[in-house]
Amino acid sequence: MSAPYILVLYYSRHGATAEMARQIARGVELGGLEARLRTVPAVSSECEAVAPAIPAEGALYASLDDLRHCAGLALGSPTRFGNMAAPLKYFLDGTSSLWLTGELVGKPAAVFTSTASLHGGQETTLLSMLLPLLHHGMLVCGLPYSEAALLETRGGGTPYGASHHAGGDGKRALDEHETALCRALGRRLAETARRLESAHA
Repeated sequence: MSAPYILVLYYSRHGATAEMARQIARGVELGGLEARLRTVPAVSSECEAVAPAIPAEGALYASLDDLRHCAGLALGSPTRFGNMAAPLKYFLDGTSSLWLTGELVGKPAAVFTSTASLHGGQETTLLSMLLPLLHHGMLVCGLPYSEAALLETRGGGTPYGASHHAGGDGKRALDEHETALCRALGRRLAETARRLESAHA
């Protein structure tokens, strides 16, 4: 059996959500577990392939086995009209076999997002990503206000999960508070997964 890992699964079009995923993965490692970065391919309203079978760069595409065998999940998406992006929703819609067998029940999960505008739907996007995870019976890990950066941030950051204000051009880098909150979320997820693993040992 392989070592336990946290699956950091995300979709990113312009790179902001991917950078958040990397910072969350760093937090997972600080929490004592391996982080496995995975993404999903783009989708199109046309009947055409819009992404290569294997990504040219960055994280590999996620498989159901990545999800099935993870000790916990961090799920990330940019905001699309206050909701998660279609490629991530499309992937989640294909997880019914895991739901039928209860393979994700009792595993910890967290969510993260980035938006172009400060009030562009961060919290509704995070909540939309939580809904399928709750249907899967996963245990939600948010960000408590004991995280000092949550009280000090002027950009992203919510108790529902990590968030980032990327700006209208998508080029605003993560600030120190957003970075700290991404790492805190990853660490908290890893520590929760480790506690759950030891409780079941």
